[in-house]
Amino acid sequence: MKSVFQSIQKLSAEELSLLDDLITFRTLKKGEVLLDENQICNEIVFIKKGILRSFFVNHKGDEITNCFAFENELMASFASFIQEEKAEESIQALTDTELQILDRKGLEKLYRSSSNWQETGRKLTEIEFVNLHKRMVSFQKLSGTQRYEELYQNHRKYVELIPLQYLASYLGITPRHLSRIRKAVI
Repeated sequence: MKSVFQSIQKLSAEELSLLDDLITFRTLKKGEVLLDENQICNEIVFIKKGILRSFFVNHKGDEITNCFAFENELMASFASFIQEEKAEESIQALTDTELQILDRKGLEKLYRSSSNWQETGRKLTEIEFVNLHKRMVSFQKLSGTQRYEELYQNHRKYVELIPLQYLASYLGITPRHLSRIRKAVI
């Protein structure tokens, strides 16, 4: 987690050491839920090992995957975390997963400790906003094939671990269409 924060904002060794007393650790088994829809998200997690997916259930009762997070990435239900309201999505482990966790109180303690930590939080929020914007634009500009190719290029080793139905849902295509794309790309 320290490396992610350090990549976002230059923090001193003293500022980074504040994390030592604030980070907790948790493991999830494959299929285990980290956050259920309608719970308030009070944690930001850093994935040391594994894959998490964020999903919601639509009006038809279908699970729609809206996000994956991989090793060395952060994940949370950011809208729930920021607004302290019930999450609209659930977060589940797709593989056995090891997490470092920073809860809301810990993050607020960091923000109170220095302007560098406040700047880190602002930059993290900006990064999440840009990622969300890029995902929205990709659905409007790119084909399912192009979205798959982009994911394959950036996370090739993980794509093979994600079950077909979750990957297809994330890409906004049917599992059958995804099978055809995979045959053409691989």
